Amino acid sequence: MVNYWKTKVLPKIKKVFDRNGKKAAAAEACKSFDESKEEITKELEEKKAELQPKVVEIYETSTVEIKTLVKQPTELGLKKKSAVVIKFIEELVKIEFPGSKPVSEAASKHGPALVSGPVIFIFEKVSTLLPAEPEPEPEPAAAIETTSKESKKEEAAVESKKEEAEKAEEEAPAPPAPAEEALAPEPEPAKA
Repeated sequence: MVNYWKTKVLPKIKKVFDRNGKKAAAAEACKSFDESKEEITKELEEKKAELQPKVVEIYETSTVEIKTLVKQPTELGLKKKSAVVIKFIEELVKIEFPGSKPVSEAASKHGPALVSGPVIFIFEKVSTLLPAEPEPEPEPAAAIETTSKESKKEEAAVESKKEEAEKAEEEAPAPPAPAEEALAPEPEPAKA
């Protein structure tokens, strides 16, 4: 009877009550990682030259989803793409990227969403090693800005002309109601 209790009942009870334990363990992992951020940053600066080509290679072979997450990490993205995130972090562990091993272990154990702080930190450090990509969007945005600036100047010029015209109308004395004359019917010529 005791053996049945230990093998069947107790694990189910632990499973029910262990959910908060998982969050607590993830919070503890985040806390210990936060304490080592400075060391990771220093180590990254020391190894930057040798890590950059490897990081670029891993990044280039990654999917579009992970590229987007590396450039703009969000908690929701980490939660939705957890398998891809874990795989990417494991690739970073293979090249001995500073801080990736504890993050990989925590993400594998608790899920990337629960340890989002350390994962986002690693992604930010990875993005600093990536070459700046020339984005085609700023050029059209710059063109839009210049056209919007030009159109604003044109609008301002039109508005100033309207204001000048209104001021001129206010300053000039109004002619004696020509509208009244137009409203009065003209007398018909007399027929002889």
